[in-house]
Amino acid sequence: MAALRTLLPRVRAPLRPWPGCPAPRSFSSGAGFEYIITAKKGKNSNVGLIQLNRPKALNALCNGLIVELNQALQDFEEDPTVGAIVLTGGEKAFAAGADIKEMQNHTFQDCYSGAFLSHWDRLTRVKKPIIAAVNGYALGGGCELAMMCDIIYAGEKAQFGQPEILIGTIPGAGGTQRLTRAVGKSLAMEMVLTGDRISAQDAKQAGLVSKIFPVETLIEEAIQCAEKIASNSKIVTAMAKESVNAAFEMTLTEGIKLEKKLFYSTFATEDRKEGMTAFVEKRKANFKDQ
Repeated sequence: MAALRTLLPRVRAPLRPWPGCPAPRSFSSGAGFEYIITAKKGKNSNVGLIQLNRPKALNALCNGLIVELNQALQDFEEDPTVGAIVLTGGEKAFAAGADIKEMQNHTFQDCYSGAFLSHWDRLTRVKKPIIAAVNGYALGGGCELAMMCDIIYAGEKAQFGQPEILIGTIPGAGGTQRLTRAVGKSLAMEMVLTGDRISAQDAKQAGLVSKIFPVETLIEEAIQCAEKIASNSKIVTAMAKESVNAAFEMTLTEGIKLEKKLFYSTFATEDRKEGMTAFVEKRKANFKDQ
């Protein structure tokens, strides 16, 4: 949650937008975004790309950025041509944390009465799969944001951490909960209590990250994965995502019951019928998202 810029080495060059990213724009209104860049990617333009774009602040997560991110997520969620989303930052930082200058004068009453940070978790309610493509720093809120995604791909120089303890607070957007579920109590406790970071390699070994790629190819690898996901039935993909996520909220018995219900539900879809028919006929399935 914390953007600990004083703890980071000075970045001499600003973050650069990923090659091929267009000028900022909103798909719903046509108005330009200030803190993010959006685009459709993939051969069939079926992947939504969102790039955090506050380079001078190492993509610190100010309120305006979160509001724009939520709008972009809604745009892609409602776009029937998009089947998966990639969330990324810059080469130096995915996001170095929350905007400390913005929150430093908050009181308990401000936080409690105003439900501070409650709108950060919009990302967790998106039905379409989201891949975090993390290069550079993913610290505090940046790490929490990545953990809200369904898959995390990391560049080989990425660093993950929850350093809030160093500025007198604790993670406030799911860091203590999602990190513990991802890497286990011991490592999560060490990271939260010391503020120490872990490398991409350590993150993969601990189970936080699924794959590591060179910095320059990370975004394309994430898009390729998203394209593969988007080629499947959107409705069945949403069911699969719901079932996997339920494993973190339910007992094994409850989770298996939900899985069975969702499995049975696929038999009410045309895509299930098409998928199995195509398999028997030894041809590629033509899903209609029905």
